[in-house]
Amino acid sequence: MIRFLLKRFLNGLLILWGVLTLLFFIFHALPSDPARMLMGQRSDKASEDAIRKELGLDRPLMVQYAMYLNDVSPLAFLQENSEKPFYQHEDYGGIINLIPFSSSSALVLKAPYLRRSYQSNLPVINVLKQAFPNTAILAVVAMFFAFIVGVFLGAVSARFKGSWLDRSLMTISVLGMSVPSFFAAVLIAWVFAFLLKDYTGLNMFGSFYEVDDLGRGEYIAWKNLILPAFTLAVRPLAVFISLSRNSFLDVLASDYIRTAKAKGLKTGHIYLRHALKNALNPVLTAASAWFASLLAGAVFVEYVFDWKGIGYLVVKSLETFDLPVLMGCLLLIALIFVVINIILDLSYRWLDPRVKLN
Repeated sequence: MIRFLLKRFLNGLLILWGVLTLLFFIFHALPSDPARMLMGQRSDKASEDAIRKELGLDRPLMVQYAMYLNDVSPLAFLQENSEKPFYQHEDYGGIINLIPFSSSSALVLKAPYLRRSYQSNLPVINVLKQAFPNTAILAVVAMFFAFIVGVFLGAVSARFKGSWLDRSLMTISVLGMSVPSFFAAVLIAWVFAFLLKDYTGLNMFGSFYEVDDLGRGEYIAWKNLILPAFTLAVRPLAVFISLSRNSFLDVLASDYIRTAKAKGLKTGHIYLRHALKNALNPVLTAASAWFASLLAGAVFVEYVFDWKGIGYLVVKSLETFDLPVLMGCLLLIALIFVVINIILDLSYRWLDPRVKLN
């Protein structure tokens, strides 16, 4: 187990390094000027040159790359009392000195530093902390609904194979998988928050937190979660119905299921105690990939419903060329995929003891 975790951890680090490297060189090839963005309308050449020097933009590209790796890495080199510190430690809450090289330099352990936003000048990590909880709540609710309902409907479809109910569920599944996210978001918002607003009472736009009109501070607007969560759940729900149906049919054709039926066990008992656990493997695989995608940020859904999450932040940072925020969002997405894949591999062992972790 420890060897497996160590191997997956090292593989994850290599993936994150590859993503970081690719993003760095792509974004630094874009025609943007961070100094002008930070200065705004009151920019002048002297101030812009000072900002470029402070950000290290006056240095060769490979030096900038090394500086960014040093900032992002938890294990970094700190150099103080120089004209341009290689590592800006004032943006961290705490530093643990590991190997001091001199009075002004050391190898330290620190929190990753994703630079500062070109638009707000806030640390990117703070911007992500504000957006990520909204996306996490939206993704968890959407995935929970899609998984529970999808597995249930898939089992029902397998139980009544060939019936009108089976054909209807398969038609719904195909339609759900074929509908693009942005079209589903616009359609659902228009129908339930515009045409049927008098009956549903739902808003077309809204955040998870809203300000009370009577001045009593913020409150959680649960109704604003319904439409984006349902929209986000449409495609994974459709996939889970089809996967669950096929998986249940395969399991129900197994010898041990025939033995259970021959013993006179009830159908419900066979489904819950014998078929369900073994039928969940392919569904769990799909669920992990979908959950990683949802948690990383459903760009179109969050943008259409004005839901202030990671996906919404990606769109806004693209519109304003706020590259540090955009790179922070994409690195967070890559980290989420790596972590969830490791958790998925561990869950296989629990679902099927025959699976070995290599």
